[in-house]
Amino acid sequence: MLKKLSAFITLAVLAAVVLTGCSTSQEQGAAEAKEQQPIIVQGPMPIEAEKLADRLEDVKEEKSGSFVFYKGKLDGYPVIIAKTGKGMENTAAATAVAIEKYNPAAIINQGTSGGHDPGLHVFDIVLGKRTVNLGSLKTGSLNENEGIEPKNWIPMDLMASEGSAGEDPDAENIRYFKGDEQLLAAATAVKDEYEKGKVVEGTIGSADVWNNEVDRINWFHEKFGTSVEEMEGAAGAQIAAAYDVPYLGIRVLSNNKVNGGEYNPKTAEANQAYVLEVLKEYIKTK
Repeated sequence: MLKKLSAFITLAVLAAVVLTGCSTSQEQGAAEAKEQQPIIVQGPMPIEAEKLADRLEDVKEEKSGSFVFYKGKLDGYPVIIAKTGKGMENTAAATAVAIEKYNPAAIINQGTSGGHDPGLHVFDIVLGKRTVNLGSLKTGSLNENEGIEPKNWIPMDLMASEGSAGEDPDAENIRYFKGDEQLLAAATAVKDEYEKGKVVEGTIGSADVWNNEVDRINWFHEKFGTSVEEMEGAAGAQIAAAYDVPYLGIRVLSNNKVNGGEYNPKTAEANQAYVLEVLKEYIKTK
């Protein structure tokens, strides 16, 4: 009887050890999987994405629709460079596809932009403490032959109402998407390494509109507080917020209409070099 009891106890102990080992392995596996969530860096055009992709190791190219994803590693950590294409629709779709497909730890949207702030110059970089959609606007009510009054248009927050945003007074507000604090901290930590211009926090404006009218640019700068404009960031920020994925826009001024800053395509490469340093700094926290 004692022998049977002893054998039973031995089996029970072994079973407990095995279960504990399985549980520990599962926990470790889950932790490792979480640690290995990739960081995604978006660039609309080839000149805004491919320099970064060249700096990754063991790169594999994947496509979904027209979107191209360069999967590789930086300092041993998985990083994906996404060539999204230009515009809000492309960026929103590419962001959703990337989140569903790759489950990223964070997303950085980067590239060139046009200046709104007269105090910023070509090669300066804006960190998107806030990003805002400049194309979500509601016009005044004017009859035929009464003209158009763009300066009287008001912002329309498409996230504010389940019903018609155009009829909901609560939707007549500016919607800002805040940049992730950890990504901002990483970007700030390496800003002194950027020597081609200054790096500042600001507001990035986005829309499927290319503004060349200085009075209109000044109107956005005064009303929305914009530092720069581009055509992608707010769409990516909105989708990232929907999935609760950390997000930050990083935009270099390629030109500035309000102070005569002429377009320079070399700014795209300069921005990618800076974003590379941001990535390295952020990876240290993962």
